Amino acid sequence: MKIALINENSQKKKNELIFKILEKTAKRYGHEVFNYGVREDSDYKLDYVGAGILSGILLGSKAVDFVISGCSTGEGLLITANKMPGVICGYVNNPVDAELFLRINGGNAISIPYGMNFGVGFEINLENILHTLFQTEAKSGYPIDRKEIQNDQLKKLKYLDNLNRQDLYQILDKMDKDLLYHIIKNSYFEENFFAYSQDDNISELLKDLIDL
Repeated sequence: MKIALINENSQKKKNELIFKILEKTAKRYGHEVFNYGVREDSDYKLDYVGAGILSGILLGSKAVDFVISGCSTGEGLLITANKMPGVICGYVNNPVDAELFLRINGGNAISIPYGMNFGVGFEINLENILHTLFQTEAKSGYPIDRKEIQNDQLKKLKYLDNLNRQDLYQILDKMDKDLLYHIIKNSYFEENFFAYSQDDNISELLKDLIDL
């Protein structure tokens, strides 16, 4: 599984620590990780709206399979990411949240409230959240006797979501190009996204924008 870390401006100074914990934990399960976030050694800037849009781009193009993200409260990123087609993002503050989110909702992104959660024991809590994510079988149900009911509700949720969404290419094509340019115009994105994107139309659209 390919996993992206996307943090926004407020977590810039924490990016290196968060990424180290993610990389160490993910490697135990054979996952590959990418640091698309705002890093301390970079001038790249990304607010929580941009981070949510970037989550949708990476997941929608299948450049990655899962996104680990968040902001100070976890709420802004959560709301934005869930407005992007194909993204099911959950608010995760502890390992219980992580397990129930995957077992019940089968999502592909999480938003962590870093500002509320960055105190004594943060590293332990984050590592436990990640271990739980990587060990949990998505859509396995909780409690187990409600698995069929929960999976049926998830199908309805995805159906409703599809009714209300254009596809990702249409959204990006209509999006304000200055907004989109500042989300994707950085060397890390250019080096990694185009190597792994599985959607040629989206790749071409974004390449054309970067080359303007």
